[in-house]
Amino acid sequence: MTNKLIFLSIFASILLFSCNEKNNQTFTDLKYPKTTKNPVIDTLFNEVIVDNYRWLEDDRSKETAAWVNAENEVTFKYLNKIPYRDQLKARLSELWNYEKVGTPFKEGEYTYFYKNKGLQNQYVVYRKKGDSAPEIFLDPNTFSEDATTSLGSLSFSRDGKTAAYAISEGGSDWRKIIVMDAESKKIKEDTLVDVKFSGISWYKNEGFYYSSYDKPKGSELSSKTDQHKLYYHKLGTLQKNDPVIFGEKLSEKHRYVRGYITEDNRYLVISASTSTSGNKLFIKDLSQENSKLKTVVGHFDSDTYIIQNTHTKLYLVTNLNAPNKKLVTVDAADPSQENWKDLIPETPHVLSLNSGGGYFFAEYMVDAISKVFQYDFNGNLIREVQLPGVGSSSGFGGKKKAKELYFSFTNYNTPGSLYKFNPADGAYEVFWKPSIDFNIEGYTSKQVFYSSKDGTKVPMIITHKKGIVLDGNNPTILYGYGGFNISLTPSFSIANAVWMEQGGVYAVPNLRGGGEYGKKWHDAGTQMKKQNVFDDFIAAAEYLIEKNYTSPEYLAIRGGSNGGLLVGATMTQRPELMRVALPAVGVLDMLRYHTFTAGAGWAYDYGTADDSKEMFAYLKGYSPVHNVKKGVKYPATLITTGDHDDRVVPAHSFKFAAELQEKQSGVAPTLIRIETNAGHGAGTPVAKTIEQYSDIFGFTLFNMGLDQLPNPPKSKIKS
Repeated sequence: MTNKLIFLSIFASILLFSCNEKNNQTFTDLKYPKTTKNPVIDTLFNEVIVDNYRWLEDDRSKETAAWVNAENEVTFKYLNKIPYRDQLKARLSELWNYEKVGTPFKEGEYTYFYKNKGLQNQYVVYRKKGDSAPEIFLDPNTFSEDATTSLGSLSFSRDGKTAAYAISEGGSDWRKIIVMDAESKKIKEDTLVDVKFSGISWYKNEGFYYSSYDKPKGSELSSKTDQHKLYYHKLGTLQKNDPVIFGEKLSEKHRYVRGYITEDNRYLVISASTSTSGNKLFIKDLSQENSKLKTVVGHFDSDTYIIQNTHTKLYLVTNLNAPNKKLVTVDAADPSQENWKDLIPETPHVLSLNSGGGYFFAEYMVDAISKVFQYDFNGNLIREVQLPGVGSSSGFGGKKKAKELYFSFTNYNTPGSLYKFNPADGAYEVFWKPSIDFNIEGYTSKQVFYSSKDGTKVPMIITHKKGIVLDGNNPTILYGYGGFNISLTPSFSIANAVWMEQGGVYAVPNLRGGGEYGKKWHDAGTQMKKQNVFDDFIAAAEYLIEKNYTSPEYLAIRGGSNGGLLVGATMTQRPELMRVALPAVGVLDMLRYHTFTAGAGWAYDYGTADDSKEMFAYLKGYSPVHNVKKGVKYPATLITTGDHDDRVVPAHSFKFAAELQEKQSGVAPTLIRIETNAGHGAGTPVAKTIEQYSDIFGFTLFNMGLDQLPNPPKSKIKS
């Protein structure tokens, strides 16, 4: 019996090797475009750094455009040969084709909500008055012929009669703001232009506050922007006459400035920061003429914001001396921190707070899973809200006088549903539940805890079909982020459902650098501790292999933005650990990231190469672009980015692709897929998203040696 098992194991290994070699051999004729080397030499702390591909940073040059076209030609020639790419696209389209509804909100006499009928490229804004039938209010699918112009923020005057909404063209972070009469839906005045990283916050019915930078003299997609300004736009006036409220003076210079008005129109709240963590906070009493700004927080040692007020009593959410956040109160007359009083104290779990219906709703992450408690404005616990299951909730926000609120609930194998909640008695009912062609009951999610390199316990949720055999042969995607205090909580993904239908395993660890366990967890993955994040990710991969969920031949790693950095660092540090690497819109050149757009604002997480010799050496030690080595067999790699990404400029991905294509010693493909007229991801049309996932999944499975899908779709696309 033992000899039989050994024989079968050897046979299976030979079969797998042969299959993988067959696929790789098929494409040994890959001829990558020649990427010219034009060395640029920098000297940092007496060390010479040669940048051969600096020229790819110029997004306006004909040479860069030609390179993009040549790379895409090679990539799509490869992807077109994958035999089941169209099958994946058909199934993704079919599964995507169900009605999706956003959380309703009330403005004036109307209730508004976002809805997508199924395969619409952009969500449509509907509204209804009372029991009347819903009507279309805004249809972003009509903004441009190719649906690449998307709707950003939408904000209403206090009486709900005027709307201001922001649009993004081609995925850019630069926005335009359009003002319209909400009743007639007619445009009221000239469009505001060159707006970036901005909210739209109304003061009464008179005008609104917004933020932007001076337009850069160079490329608007890559040039550095670092002085953010808060403006006030009064209806009926020209944008060129909008006064700067904050940010003009040198003493007020910050990289990010945001202004918002309290619900009673009394206070203007200004948040100012130089990085993505830590902010100063100011208030201005608009009920008094010529009132001056008052400082609430005058340093960057905390993340603090005002969530609500009752007359002069301010309610602040802060992590100052409370890494997991707490709610405090203070009188606006003297809001300095020595006068703060705890209302909802810090707990061992991370707090997220919403306000609606005259109550606070405290959501706590307990090992990345939601628990929600309702408090009154005096800090008295009213009840724990018993959620529909184990997963992630969001919502419970609304105006003070709202009689009903809404929340959503989802997990990795349950599509998001909406619930109508009565804050008076805690009762809720299903408001909307999706009808989706997916057997939810056939899948299971399990949370495990594994040990990282230094012994730290890290949670991970693993989702897959029920009954899979743990024999190491399951195609697995390990997805991670690990940065910027962002938490990955359980949520349903149509794309991942298609992956799991094919027998795939989907695993998401909650890495250090995220916000799952508060500020300490975040800080443990920043600057000179960034390697902890990569170690956590590597340990997650090793756990999945050790427990026989998968093996290096069947493992893919994936992440976007900061998660793209995670993938790039992991694949260059441990290339033998995975078969496929999928870095998306990644931060990959760690010596120069801070020189593009608002990249310098990420210094809290990364540090910069200019900070010190030690920080420079640390960044260089893991920077993916600088750690691609000749003679190394790298995994099959599909880099994805957008040519209009002005958040993480595509030059990161361009340079990484060039380095990999030059130095790859194995036969695995190293390709870059560059989406045209697309940005960092927000507002991407559904059609483009489906195409991206069919390419990503097809590339992944094909390079794992699969000549056909394990579970080929049998049905046709729904009309």
